[in-house]
Amino acid sequence: MNTTSNIGLTFYQNLGKLFYAVAASDKVVRGSEYDSLKKIIKTEWVHVDDLQDEFGADAAFQIEIIFDWLNDKELSAEEAFNDFKNYYNENKHRFSNTIKIMIWNTVNTIAGAFSGKNKSELTMLANLKLMFDR
Repeated sequence: MNTTSNIGLTFYQNLGKLFYAVAASDKVVRGSEYDSLKKIIKTEWVHVDDLQDEFGADAAFQIEIIFDWLNDKELSAEEAFNDFKNYYNENKHRFSNTIKIMIWNTVNTIAGAFSGKNKSELTMLANLKLMFDR
């Protein structure tokens, strides 16, 4: 695997951290949130680029792999969000306006997947919006 692939895989892995943070912000990852994420990966994220992992799967599936792993590990939403924030601040050049819009649409879909958006999800979304607007 070359450096470009590693950078790409890391990008998707960090998106997995962000999407997990939004889903876990209320301390419970609901099945509907996870199902919404899987659907968006298959319909939107796999079309972003042609990058594949070492097994030949679309690199966008790293989002789901990391999401699952963090959910099993029960990492706090705050820690996952901070990991994403650090990655974002060090790699802003990888986040075009189109990618930011896709991220925003994804987090809104995840947050609204179970009985609308709650206070903790709204707080997480507000923090992401502030980060993207800087």
